[in-house]
Amino acid sequence: MEIHKTRMRLDVRDADVSGSVFDDVNMSGWTAHNVNISGFRVENANLAGLRIADANLVGATISNCRIEGMTIDGIRVEDALAAYRQSKVA
Repeated sequence: MEIHKTRMRLDVRDADVSGSVFDDVNMSGWTAHNVNISGFRVENANLAGLRIADANLVGATISNCRIEGMTIDGIRVEDALAAYRQSKVA
């Protein structure tokens, strides 16, 4: 199915949309429950305010990203990275 230049709310349940491509799409306010997005790639995206909970992040990679205010289990990532980098210099 192709959807182009359209505004609509999708309610997708018990479906297989593997291999789908989203390009230049506004997904603000999007919610996902009980989903398998293994192998999912996000590039050049605004994820401000993103919340991830109860997720399997084994092998996840974050690179070349703005992380101001980002926390993992309440720990500021900027502070953790600064401490890690400082320990490597010492």
